[in-house]
Amino acid sequence: MTTFIIRRVFSAAITLFLITLISFIVIQLPPGDVVSNWVRQQEASTGQPLPPETIENLRRTYGFDEPIIIQYFKWIDGFPRGDFGFSIEYSNAPVADILAQRTGLTVFLGVATLFISWGLAIPFGIFAATRKNSRWDYFLSTLSFIGISTPDFLIAVIYLFIAVFVLKTDYAGGLFSQEFKDAPWTWERLLDFAKHLPVPLAILGLGGMAGTFRIMRANLLDILDQQFIEAARAKGLRERIVIYKHATRIAVNPLISRVGMQLPLLISGTIIISIVLDLPTLGPPFIRALNRQDMFLAGTVLMILAIFLLIGNLIADIVLAWSDPRIQYE
Repeated sequence: MTTFIIRRVFSAAITLFLITLISFIVIQLPPGDVVSNWVRQQEASTGQPLPPETIENLRRTYGFDEPIIIQYFKWIDGFPRGDFGFSIEYSNAPVADILAQRTGLTVFLGVATLFISWGLAIPFGIFAATRKNSRWDYFLSTLSFIGISTPDFLIAVIYLFIAVFVLKTDYAGGLFSQEFKDAPWTWERLLDFAKHLPVPLAILGLGGMAGTFRIMRANLLDILDQQFIEAARAKGLRERIVIYKHATRIAVNPLISRVGMQLPLLISGTIIISIVLDLPTLGPPFIRALNRQDMFLAGTVLMILAIFLLIGNLIADIVLAWSDPRIQYE
């Protein structure tokens, strides 16, 4: 197992390097750059063209007068020091400071959603599979189809419409009330955060829970039809032991493999949801950085998503080996 982990960490480092390189180049493909967009914005607001010397100094300051590959290596050179460059869109603020304010909440929402969706989907999947073709099975399957087919952002829009126009709520989005938005963490702010948390968790978790439920139900139904389950029943084992100790343990293995992909998908899913619900996550600055070609900020966010994908896959492989001794990596 140790050799496997070392080998995977080494391959993950190479993969991360390639992801950052490709992401950096793709962000640069559209015509112009963040300096050109910033100059156009300033000229539109003031009605006066900026001096060419000022524009040239800006390009030299941010390194946009050099080839793209040189810009890339200068960018990654600061990674060991936690220096990801500066964001011109956010008044030359360090990218690390911008991300430090939002990454924690983004990761918390993604991980909490994953635990909640799995905590509900697996028991419901077992319940439906053990009651195949019953009313409860049809009911849960119908709900899962609705959850899979409805985009998360559409659910968020429907929630806002109901909250504002039906329930007459003054402020329906966000993770904090207006008076706690920029306040330091206190007991009152924590309670306010807990009060606003269920809505984004429910919206984010619906799609993931529905997909996990479908996989769990289908896997368990396949396992229950196999001969070793019939043999376990023939030995006189109680049905609960047959279901939970023998069948479920095998049926959950594909879900463990899926968690490596699901965690970064949940975190990236918060990007659109955060714009709709005004959540203080990585979503708004990431979209703004893409629109303005702020490559340092946008590239760093993509790198963070790639890191979570690689870490999620590594954890999934380790947990899968622990849960199923038949799997060998050496």
